[in-house]
Amino acid sequence: MELKVYSIDGNDTGRTVIVDDALFGTEPNDHVLWLAVKQFLANQRQGTHKSKERSEVSGSTKKLKRQKGTGGARAGDTNSPTIVGGGRAFGPRPRDYRFKLNKKVKRLARLSALYYKSKEDNVLVVEDFSFDMPKTKNMVKVLSALKLQDKKTLFVVNTDPKNFVTLSARNIANVRVMNAASVNAYEVLNAKKLVFSETAIVELDKMCANS
Repeated sequence: MELKVYSIDGNDTGRTVIVDDALFGTEPNDHVLWLAVKQFLANQRQGTHKSKERSEVSGSTKKLKRQKGTGGARAGDTNSPTIVGGGRAFGPRPRDYRFKLNKKVKRLARLSALYYKSKEDNVLVVEDFSFDMPKTKNMVKVLSALKLQDKKTLFVVNTDPKNFVTLSARNIANVRVMNAASVNAYEVLNAKKLVFSETAIVELDKMCANS
């Protein structure tokens, strides 16, 4: 598959980059995509939720009234879940939400997400670029030249700290920057536009071919 390479000014450089057809042409599997997104979001959860149950609430354990003869329902102590100020019945407890997905499943999910983005014509390849210092306005200028100011964009580039691309983009809403090794199905689907640098798309192509 041959893709045009654009400059960061938005002009066609006349060069192309060739990647395996499987990178953007693999038949998508929607269920696998759903699993990958579910896993990604589950892994973000802290799982530190906790509420006090009746044995953990501070309160008297004295029986509120005698068991029989009052004409009302039986009642225990003030820590009962049926009484205001009592413990929570079957409340949340700390737990780990993470679950495992096989490597091949995650690979297929990533390729499925890339297929949909390519089909929507939302994939762009630009020449490798870097900044001399971390300046938000440098990144804003790139977004403006590529006509991506109002679009949620994922830049897949070389994230070497010395090129300052990540630092220049971190204060811009709806812009994410990552390297090829970090690309996953959720981030691809979550973005409206995918922008690859030449080096990054070749690296991603090799990763997908070898995985």
